[in-house]
Amino acid sequence: MSILLPESEGVLVFNRLKIQNANAISSPMTHGFPSMTAFLGLMWALERKLQAQGSTLQFDSVGVICHGFDEQVTAGGHTKAFRLTRNPVSKDGSTAAIVEEGRIHLEITLIFGVSGEAVLRDAEPRQQLADQIADTLAGMRVAGGSVLPTRRVGRLPGAELLRLDENPDQARKDFRQRRRRWLPGFALVCRDDLLARRLESLQASTPEATALDALLDLSRFNWRSEAPGDAADGKAVVWKHDRTEGWIVPIPVGYGALSQVHAAGTVKNARDTHTDFRFVESLYSVGQWISPHRLGSFRELLWYAHSDVDAGLYRCRNDFAANARGL
Repeated sequence: MSILLPESEGVLVFNRLKIQNANAISSPMTHGFPSMTAFLGLMWALERKLQAQGSTLQFDSVGVICHGFDEQVTAGGHTKAFRLTRNPVSKDGSTAAIVEEGRIHLEITLIFGVSGEAVLRDAEPRQQLADQIADTLAGMRVAGGSVLPTRRVGRLPGAELLRLDENPDQARKDFRQRRRRWLPGFALVCRDDLLARRLESLQASTPEATALDALLDLSRFNWRSEAPGDAADGKAVVWKHDRTEGWIVPIPVGYGALSQVHAAGTVKNARDTHTDFRFVESLYSVGQWISPHRLGSFRELLWYAHSDVDAGLYRCRNDFAANARGL
């Protein structure tokens, strides 16, 4: 089954947002940057807020470029720990337990794929709408962190609503000009293809290898010794590692079902009693941080949601790998 990014008429760009105390724990097994599920959740929450204000703007995808980060951890040594806060005493006067909360300060650019009548307006009304949306975003949480609002970033406005050109050649030219403004920075893209290739490579020598083995193998540096053919004493070796693909990281990409779908209101203590309920666990894949100048279009940058209820998959997808191979 082919899964494609929804076609957007325009993009809503928030340039170099500063976020304080965002959630650095992206899943039960990873940390260091918020999960893309958090940014998709932000996209839906922002769309609902705007609809309540009378807007008809439709959001379908989101991309993120990180320009700077400061994870709140202890400094020094090889082992680090999160800086935790001491909570007030409980009602009976006893010391409350410390709940581990990973926090990170971020400077990011957010790009939303959008459609609607507002995208087709002239430049001035689009900019006015972008400024209004920026004011709304400033009162929201981004991955659990607080937004520090700004109107301008150098020569760039804090927010822009851009219409995508229908001519493919002109659209690529516009994107090449746009991506230069995102430097220095790194964009997060999905690399399911690297995980599949590493699994195939492992199974060639170890047939019982699983996708988890491939994920762990990609998440570390694997150093191997190679003896040079012209070594006179036969003892000299050269150590090489296999991390040649770039800045590869394990990332959570959504959720997998652990149970069947339960009817709304049948599960005790569920947060929403009007929506069907299902127990899930985190799904993991491999992501890559790349410089924006390596992107060829917005399609390679944006992430979108895909649900397959029958297969029990609810995950984020990104088309960078498919576009990079020309598929």
